[in-house]
Amino acid sequence: MILFPPAKINLGLKVLNKRADGFHDIESIMFQIPFCDILEIVKSDSFSFKSTGLEIVGNENDNLCIKAFSILKEKFDIEPVSIHLHKIIPMGAGLGGGSSDGTYTLLILNELFELNLSKEQLKDFALLLGSDCPLFVDNFPQLARGRGEILEKIDVNLSGKYLYIINIGIHVSTREAFQNLSINRFEKHKNLSIISSQNYLFWKKNLTNDFEFSVFKIHPELADLKRKLYESGAIYASMTGSGSTIYALFETKPDLSIVDSNKKNVEKLIYLS
Repeated sequence: MILFPPAKINLGLKVLNKRADGFHDIESIMFQIPFCDILEIVKSDSFSFKSTGLEIVGNENDNLCIKAFSILKEKFDIEPVSIHLHKIIPMGAGLGGGSSDGTYTLLILNELFELNLSKEQLKDFALLLGSDCPLFVDNFPQLARGRGEILEKIDVNLSGKYLYIINIGIHVSTREAFQNLSINRFEKHKNLSIISSQNYLFWKKNLTNDFEFSVFKIHPELADLKRKLYESGAIYASMTGSGSTIYALFETKPDLSIVDSNKKNVEKLIYLS
């Protein structure tokens, strides 16, 4: 069985406070985009995992696809499978690729072994993988609160816009982004639901990602890239997640010659239908 785990972008991201459990309360609109990995899972005599495409660094056992299988194996004693992940979404990029891969592993295993898990049950298992994993059980824009697990459907329509995403190969770990974040400097709790007004002038002035302040200080080339995208005619540009991918929305197909391009960049221009 083959599925295509999508990436996401954050439309605004507020870090509200640090919780007693060590996590942070956040508020963000998460919007899935048609930029996908490829995930194939089939039944097998023994468990195996392989990846192609972009290199996945780190301990293989930390991979969320493997963790997702282990969670359901422990609960339902399912048979071994062979997992092949073709990685297209860059890692450490704020696009949620790993979270999407892990959640889609749950979705495939649920179908493959006819576990008949409800969406709410799948979200509970996904939360064991990571705070933003439950987002990928449903495929529509959602307002995320708490650790990212409290989700509410929200009306955001970007149809007819061009979305340009670019990652220039800088890896920003979530830990690094939080360590350099000064929560006290931010105005707390803006009502992000006003995003549905489609007032892009408001977005540019008020729809902010709190991580930009700390990440741009460490990597000023990202701030420069965002500036160049506005110079190219973007109606809105932002870093997504804790970085380092920058994205921009355009009313018409953009001329991006102003943006430096090289072989190490991961770039994609998407028409949102």
